[in-house]
Amino acid sequence: MTSNAPPAPAPAAKRRLLLPGLVAFVVFCALMALGTWQVMRLQWKLALIERVEERIDLAPVEAPGPDAWAGIDEDAWDYRPVRLRGRFLEGEVYYYLALTEPRGTFGGPGYLVYAPFRTDAGVVVMVNRGFVPEARRLPETRPGSEPPGSEAGAETAGEVEIAGLWRRDERGNMFTLDADPKTQVWFVREAPKMAASLGIDDAPVAPFSVDLRAEATPPGGLPQAGETIVSFRNNHLQYAVTWYGLGLVLIGVFIAFARSETRRPPEE
Repeated sequence: MTSNAPPAPAPAAKRRLLLPGLVAFVVFCALMALGTWQVMRLQWKLALIERVEERIDLAPVEAPGPDAWAGIDEDAWDYRPVRLRGRFLEGEVYYYLALTEPRGTFGGPGYLVYAPFRTDAGVVVMVNRGFVPEARRLPETRPGSEPPGSEAGAETAGEVEIAGLWRRDERGNMFTLDADPKTQVWFVREAPKMAASLGIDDAPVAPFSVDLRAEATPPGGLPQAGETIVSFRNNHLQYAVTWYGLGLVLIGVFIAFARSETRRPPEE
């Protein structure tokens, strides 16, 4: 008596599935890891947005001094309003960015202007004075907006008190462009290195910077202060769904492939 039931998978079919199965398993694990990483990034981004919204309008406090720098909690301080008293020094460096959603008049490709500020405690803090368009990078191209520390910049030449947002330094990677020592154009915000490039070596330099508020914009309109980027793209949920979805598709494809392999007749 014969049976119409399909034959059990042959050992040869199982062997043919071994390598594809291992490859599919490794790829599946990688997709799940990418999806989980995006979920973690989503949680981080939501916490960052909440932190900024809570802190940005608080009353400024004294910026942390050198005694606190070594163990400073950057997450606790980032975007926190702080105040400093002292005077601007000569020199500027320029952080390249494209300002797509300006709060002021100017936007597009340009630079954030960072100037050294020596506090009355004797430390130097790099201060983001604001945004300038690409064609207005150099101080002489900004009529009525003389650089701090110069004789012409009377409004900032003496001792002043400033307030702004505390910003952590950035960390570059292998793809980050190096700063141009001739033009002083930077692509990563690294306050100590920026200060060193201006020849400041006679005082401790803070491992953070301060972004001035909009009211610090000079009469000439540039640099345009108050352009701290506090709105963030948040596509991590879509990315997570994509990676997890690809993992499910991979499972379906492998199941279909395995069924076809087990139903293949044994080779003669």
